[in-house]
Amino acid sequence: MLNSTIAAIATAPGAGGIAVVRLSGPESYAVAQRVFRPANPGKKVMEAKGYTALFGHFVEGEDTFDEGVALFFRAPRSYTGEDVVELSCHGGSAVARRLVEACIEAGASPAAPGEYTRRAYLNGKLGLTQAEAVMDLISADGRQGAALANASLSGALAKKINAQKESLTALQAHLSAWVDFPEEDVPELGDAHLNTVLTGVREELDSLIRNYDAGAVLREGVDCAIVGRPNAGKSTLLNLLAGFDRAIVTPVAGTTRDVVEQAVRLGDVRLNLFDTAGLRETDDLIEAEGIRRSWKKLDEAGLILAVFDGSEPPTREDLQLAQRCAGRPAIALVNKEDKPTQFDAELIAPYFAMVIPVCCQEEGARRVISAAVARLLGTNQIDPHAASLSGQRQLSAATRARDAVAGALDAVAGGFGLDAVSVCVDDALDALCELTGENASEAVINEVFERFCVGK
Repeated sequence: MLNSTIAAIATAPGAGGIAVVRLSGPESYAVAQRVFRPANPGKKVMEAKGYTALFGHFVEGEDTFDEGVALFFRAPRSYTGEDVVELSCHGGSAVARRLVEACIEAGASPAAPGEYTRRAYLNGKLGLTQAEAVMDLISADGRQGAALANASLSGALAKKINAQKESLTALQAHLSAWVDFPEEDVPELGDAHLNTVLTGVREELDSLIRNYDAGAVLREGVDCAIVGRPNAGKSTLLNLLAGFDRAIVTPVAGTTRDVVEQAVRLGDVRLNLFDTAGLRETDDLIEAEGIRRSWKKLDEAGLILAVFDGSEPPTREDLQLAQRCAGRPAIALVNKEDKPTQFDAELIAPYFAMVIPVCCQEEGARRVISAAVARLLGTNQIDPHAASLSGQRQLSAATRARDAVAGALDAVAGGFGLDAVSVCVDDALDALCELTGENASEAVINEVFERFCVGK
């Protein structure tokens, strides 16, 4: 695979000022020479030095079809570690497609999704966690999520994991020497030293695992169900968070009969909002189906905003909803704070992480809800520049490593001997090496890059 030269559009699809077609591989300069003519006839593509640019025209055969700039990168000082040429043409999709077709006709092969970053990984330009951070950075639509991804791309996670590996490797070297060479005068490791090293590693891994959910929310957003009785103010809340009239609001109970979806940004968090049908008993088949879907969304959601009508006493439906929210990431919003309060919030308080009085018609409520969501999801505690885990692959590997270290601590405490400790430390090191990609299988590598877009 690495012997081929690949080509693809590296910029987003659609019309724009420019589009970039990227070539990578041993024949990049030769392919570029066939499709690009420098405006200065004294300049030669094959002689271009790395980190230089030439202005010229793009050709297919003898037909000139655009003008633009070629940027040159010599191996190994390029993104992929190979010879790379980036051809910037005008941003019409027809022009960019034609330039790719010209490159393929000139000897390049179409790039597969993620193939450029995969080559960067295989050529040692990026670690596996850094490669995963590339796609996180591309897909991030919030400042903190982008900062988390950028920290991983800069190597924050790799450095954190490598530090734990170094601690365990030093420990394992001593353990192996003591176990394998009993005739030598190797000092036995004391329980105090074992506990200090293993506890330190476990705490670092615990911290990464504990912050995983909040980091995932910042990167990916969270599905949020807005639930409550008819006319409690659910659609008003949706419109408040969306910033425009996304849902129809009327005094008629049961106006919303199906799930209304809207993505919004609330502070640093993207909420995929689902405004649901009002929860009540009904003989209307269409409304009943909407209510069934409401309960389903509640069960699936990563965040629940349960809306209660503060101007009325709690009903049986209110209590039923509160009970369904028990143990879930749920906030109770007692709406219509601008009216005399008749709702006893203490009846529902045991079932929610927070109970907040609001008026969903007032802009100030948006700030209050934003702060509450950040506290509940833990996003207000995240340092966006610190190391963080991204994706189930990394979480699974970190969890296996943490559990293996915990097993080593149990072996020390139970007096099972240093052989048992050594086995657990070996398991922890294997898991950490899988996390960083040092012993990742081809299947794992394929899994990492299958979510990448073409051109990256």
